[in-house]
Amino acid sequence: MAAATFFEHQQIARRNTRVMVLLFLLAVVAVVIAVDLVLAGVWIWGVSETRQVEPGRAPGWMTLIRSVPVGLYLWGAVATAAIILIVSTVNVAKLADGGEAVARMVGARRISPETRDPLERRFLNIVEEMAIASGVRVPAAYIMDGEQGINAFAAGWDVSGAVVAVTRGTLQTLTRDELQGVIAHEFSHILNGDMRLNIRMIGVLAGIVFIGSIGGFIMRSVGQSRDRKDSASGGIFAVGLALFIIGYVGLFFARLIKAAVSRQREFLADASSVQFTRNPEGIAGALDRIRASTALISNRRAEDMSHMFFGQGIKVWFGGLFDTHPALDERIKRVHPGFQPSKYRTKREAEAPQTASGADTAFGRAAGFAGSAGGAGQGEGRRVADAGAAWGRSAGESARLVGTIDGAKVDYATRLLASLPQPLRESMRNPDGASAALVALLLAPKDDVMQQQLDALRAAGLQALAERARAAAPLVRRLGPAYHLPVVDLALPALKAAPGEANQQLIKALEAVIQADRRVSLHEFVVLTLVREQLAPKGKPGAAGSMKIGQLRSEAATVLHLVAHAGIRADAAGSRDQELQAALRAGATEMGLGEAGVAAAAGATSESAGAALDALKALAPLQKAILVKGLFAAVTADGAIRIAEAELMRMVGAVLDCPLPPLLESVDPATLAA
Repeated sequence: MAAATFFEHQQIARRNTRVMVLLFLLAVVAVVIAVDLVLAGVWIWGVSETRQVEPGRAPGWMTLIRSVPVGLYLWGAVATAAIILIVSTVNVAKLADGGEAVARMVGARRISPETRDPLERRFLNIVEEMAIASGVRVPAAYIMDGEQGINAFAAGWDVSGAVVAVTRGTLQTLTRDELQGVIAHEFSHILNGDMRLNIRMIGVLAGIVFIGSIGGFIMRSVGQSRDRKDSASGGIFAVGLALFIIGYVGLFFARLIKAAVSRQREFLADASSVQFTRNPEGIAGALDRIRASTALISNRRAEDMSHMFFGQGIKVWFGGLFDTHPALDERIKRVHPGFQPSKYRTKREAEAPQTASGADTAFGRAAGFAGSAGGAGQGEGRRVADAGAAWGRSAGESARLVGTIDGAKVDYATRLLASLPQPLRESMRNPDGASAALVALLLAPKDDVMQQQLDALRAAGLQALAERARAAAPLVRRLGPAYHLPVVDLALPALKAAPGEANQQLIKALEAVIQADRRVSLHEFVVLTLVREQLAPKGKPGAAGSMKIGQLRSEAATVLHLVAHAGIRADAAGSRDQELQAALRAGATEMGLGEAGVAAAAGATSESAGAALDALKALAPLQKAILVKGLFAAVTADGAIRIAEAELMRMVGAVLDCPLPPLLESVDPATLAA
């Protein structure tokens, strides 16, 4: 049986969210009933205290229960449900910022892209490698400075807004291979759609636990009132105790469900880590280090986030039943059946002096990419863009690449990052350098056209940015199409940490550069769309997409037209028309679009494509799969895929939050840089 695809994982996550909502409502009903029973008991106890009953004439339980006013049950139910729902809603709203809000909740500190700490630098390098290898936007990296246990988590509402956090103990204890195994595990959670459900669970469980918190508050209040030791205070204390128990009865079932779901996801993420790195010793060694030390988190919010951590972050009652993670021995056995702890630890000890300082031995190794050649002319640039390979995958097999990553792609990402000009790489770690690199990415290869673009920047009052972009242009010109999306991704972390005003200036600059020559290429449009979407203020998280491609027929056809046009070679006119029609037919067939729908979008422009891409984000996961299949069918209709086509597909996938890994990592690296 084939492994689930990215889109199927997203669909499963949507289904699990609905199941969680149902279970939450059932838990609310159970807590409401329990609270009503407590209120009924208090009423009956109060009546028996104030009413004289003749000996031998005590009323039965049914009589007592029937004596309770119906209004008491009704108002008890309404008040309890309202409290739970309000508290849950407020807590979910507090997490509207997604991964950043979760990181702040546990006191994590965002690592600056400019950090010189060797341990933090190594962590950032691994995160960048994994992001480039998977096509995911580079997540913000956080560190929990006060935590010495070995642990990590990934959080966010969507793939492009994820963060990855580790404890200080993780960075200080693990070797590079072990840390890479942990980060690969967390990237699996990003790609498998676990994060949205995990954040919602934090908010939902807060509402159920709140009833218990009220009970605890009542008990503490009565206990502190030393001058009131009468039966009334005893009754109030009993009510508080009852509410406390009720709250934790709900938490009992919530923990049980959370543990069962989390354990299965952890097995999947462990297996994915091995697939991503091709190194089972990495994650097995990290788990072995936890076994030799600890993964416990001391932060007071550790309970709320226990299902999100890499390792078992809290101690629980009845070990095993409520564990959010499988036993370490079982996890190690599954990822590395032949793992021998003593042998591994001996070898690790011998290597420890090399890794203890945080030196990133894997980063900067021989790249094998032709990144040092001089600037290319137009003919050479076309040769680079036309380079590619035969494409032996069907449209369906191509779409299955979304959200995948393997060891070959990680190696490719490592080489690509190492082959970037070091001054450019360093400059993108601060907002000024990052913005200059993105502007330089869109500067024309012809000097006269580039001068027009720089003049447009100056006319817009962006003189300083124009000079920085001019300085960065020689470095960026050496980069072929395969580098464009990585450059955008490497620039985004520094830009996201910059003030909003600075990013608005960057968007203004990109627009000025693009419009300076009075034409907008599809590449320019997609880069601008991606950067604008990534830097725009995030609104409240909405529901996952649910629309069908038939409801967005014209939008799908618009994007299909632009992708098909971009893949046509500059040959004779007749040949171009035949290639275009073949590409359109192939894509329309996969998407289920009629000929009329495709023809209606024949006049598509980059402006209409912007609205189309934005609308297509609302597609349901499996409907997005159909869209991506159609786009792949169009660009590979001739049985091959060029670098320009491959990178365009990755750019479009990035805008649609459908991360595509490098598609041509097997192509001769010398063709990837101009």
